[in-house]
Amino acid sequence: MPSADARPAGRPRNPELDKAILAAAERQLGEAGYAGMSLDSIAAAAGTTVPAVRRRFRSKAEIVVAVIDSLRIQSIPAATGPLRERALALLRNFHANLLRRNSLAVVGSLLTEERRYPELLDAFRRRLVEPRRAALRQILIEGIDAGELPRGVDPEVLASMLIGSFYARYIATSDLPENWPDATLQQVWPAAA
Repeated sequence: MPSADARPAGRPRNPELDKAILAAAERQLGEAGYAGMSLDSIAAAAGTTVPAVRRRFRSKAEIVVAVIDSLRIQSIPAATGPLRERALALLRNFHANLLRRNSLAVVGSLLTEERRYPELLDAFRRRLVEPRRAALRQILIEGIDAGELPRGVDPEVLASMLIGSFYARYIATSDLPENWPDATLQQVWPAAA
């Protein structure tokens, strides 16, 4: 039996090729949609072969899930500090992750393909959206309990309003100012004077 320190047979994978494959898949997903991309076109755009792509991903759907994971450029902030500051940190995190180049085009493609491939949008929700919404909802609940937000406010509705304003602003103007998280949170949870 090989030792735990034994290196697997074959050459180690090239991390630059991994990045090139993901970048090609992300571009194609944003430009051509899921139906318009293929392992052949991804391999060609990444400057590699289909077998090299298949060694990393078993299917086109698996590549898309990896693209979804790559949209997360910042982890959820630690749950420490004043409640309002934690909410603001989460909105800033959401803003940074979704303003990354091609992120919203990928989201648009996932929405377009929802009827044929619902598992792709579901993966986006599970991996990127829901963890942030759950953390924001929890902070809002704590803010209500602490008397920092009005009693009777529905934390689910408030989380939808805060996060939804990002999409609404982007669709309306394609412009999201750097201060979007601060300005948005200020409307429902004013900073102490």
